Amino acid sequence: MMASFFDQFESPIYLGVPLIAIAIALPWVLYPTPTSRWINNRLITAQEWFINRSTNQLMTPLSVEGHKWALLLTSLMIFLITINMLGLLPYTFTPTTQLSLNMGFAVPLWLATVIIGMRNQPTIALGHLLPEGTPIPLIPVLIIIETISLFIRPLALGVRLTANLTAGHLLIQLIATAVFVLLPMMPTVAVLTAAVLFLLTLLEVAVAMIQAYVFVLLLSLYLQENT
Repeated sequence: MMASFFDQFESPIYLGVPLIAIAIALPWVLYPTPTSRWINNRLITAQEWFINRSTNQLMTPLSVEGHKWALLLTSLMIFLITINMLGLLPYTFTPTTQLSLNMGFAVPLWLATVIIGMRNQPTIALGHLLPEGTPIPLIPVLIIIETISLFIRPLALGVRLTANLTAGHLLIQLIATAVFVLLPMMPTVAVLTAAVLFLLTLLEVAVAMIQAYVFVLLLSLYLQENT
């Protein structure tokens, strides 16, 4: 029984073709295409409002140099939100429950922020490894600790997104299984459990959006340190 709970996180393969590629490419087809008309329909208007608000929220703390990342960060956030939300539908697969995919997003973008900092302001970038006013005997230890914390950042990004989505999916499946088991024996308890399942599903919708935003927000903070 326990093994079957984790089967939902296996990348499905059909006729030798990994379906994770389709799951990643599908969201781009679902977005409505903006038009050049002055008045758009409500869906496109809501989409443009959300994109503008999100971009403004992410880019406000950054310098003008960091605004070049606006398109990349906003596109990544919308992409992650869409994948996470589609993964909550029945009989679907959530690619962001795979640590390898999340690390594939986190490592290159984190490394790009580090390279930008080393190229544009190497003194300030290296200065982050040693806080000002550190006692001389603690300098080697603090440099090692700060270096380790720097290299842990992409791992934390990937693990945070994977762990939150995986835990939510497992809870939903466990509670849904409990509802089906309790229904013939204790209908009242089953109904109460179903109500908890409904509330948990709403929570998971919020988590799917928040975790995508947190992923991109942390990347923007790393970029802020290096621009």
